Amino acid sequence: MLNDALLHGTLAASVTPLLRGGGDFDDDAFGPLLDRYVAAGLDGVLAFGTNGEGVLFSVAERKRGLRLFVEAAASRLDVAAHCGAQTTADTVALAADAGEAGARAVAVIGPPYFVLDETAQLAHFVAAAHACAPLPFYVYEFSKTSGYPIALDVLCRLREQAANFVGMKVSDAPWEAFEPYLGFEGLDVFVGPEARIDRGVAGGAIGAVSALASAFPERVAAVVRAPTAEGADALATLRAAVERFPRQAAMKRILAAQGVPVFPDVRAPLRDLSAGEAQGLSELLGSALATG
Repeated sequence: MLNDALLHGTLAASVTPLLRGGGDFDDDAFGPLLDRYVAAGLDGVLAFGTNGEGVLFSVAERKRGLRLFVEAAASRLDVAAHCGAQTTADTVALAADAGEAGARAVAVIGPPYFVLDETAQLAHFVAAAHACAPLPFYVYEFSKTSGYPIALDVLCRLREQAANFVGMKVSDAPWEAFEPYLGFEGLDVFVGPEARIDRGVAGGAIGAVSALASAFPERVAAVVRAPTAEGADALATLRAAVERFPRQAAMKRILAAQGVPVFPDVRAPLRDLSAGEAQGLSELLGSALATG
C-alpha cells in the first residue's frame, strides 16, 4: 500500500478554465481558482473529470492542462488526474504522463458508449493502472455516464493484477447501487453524490470527490468533516438547484460571482446559459449565499 501518497478528505471535481468559446485554456485563471480551493480548506482537486469536461479535450490538451493544475496547486493541494478516455491507448497515454506532470493519483472511468464486458473492463483498467504505476490508481464508477457498472469481480481481479489500485470514486445512485462498492476491505472509497456523503462515510468511505465543491467548497468540506443527514440533504438540494442549468457553465458562473476570474466558456457541444437561465442562476446564488 502507498499510504503516504493516498488521497483523503474533500476534493473538488474542478471546472476547467477556458477562453474563446471553449477553444483554449485560460492559463491565467488556474492560479486564482486553486487559490480559492486552498482558502476553502479543500484537500485536493480532480482535474478533467466530468465536471471538468475532460473527455472533450485531446490527449495533448489534457497533458498541458494537467500541468496548469499542478503548477497552480503548488503542492498545497493534491491533484488527481482523471485519465479516462474513449480508447485504451489514449487512457494509457494520459495515465503514463500523469506522474511526470506531478499528479498525486490517477482516476479512470470506464470508456463510454460501448458496453464493455468483464474481460474488456479488466483489460482496460489493468493497462491504465500499470501505465501510471507506482502512482495510486482509482477506478471512477459512474454507470450513468459510462453506460454500465464496473463488475465487482473485475475489481477483485484488478487488485490481484495491479498493486497500485488503491480505491474508487463512486458516483452511482440510488444507495442500492452505491453500497456494494463499500465492501472491499483495503480500498479507499470517495463519495461522488453529495446526497450520499453521510451514509457513505458511515459505511466506510474516507471522503468525497464532489462537483458541487468546485463552486461551494466550504459547504461540501464542512459536511465531509462532520457528516450528517441534514448536511447531506442540504447539499443535495443545492446540487439539484444548480443542475437545472447547464452544469459546467453554471459552476463557472457561480465561481465568477464569488470573485474568481473564471469565464463561463465551455467546450462544445456543452453550452453556456441563456440570458434567462443566467438570471435564474443569479437569483439562486443570491438565495444560496443568503442562507449559507
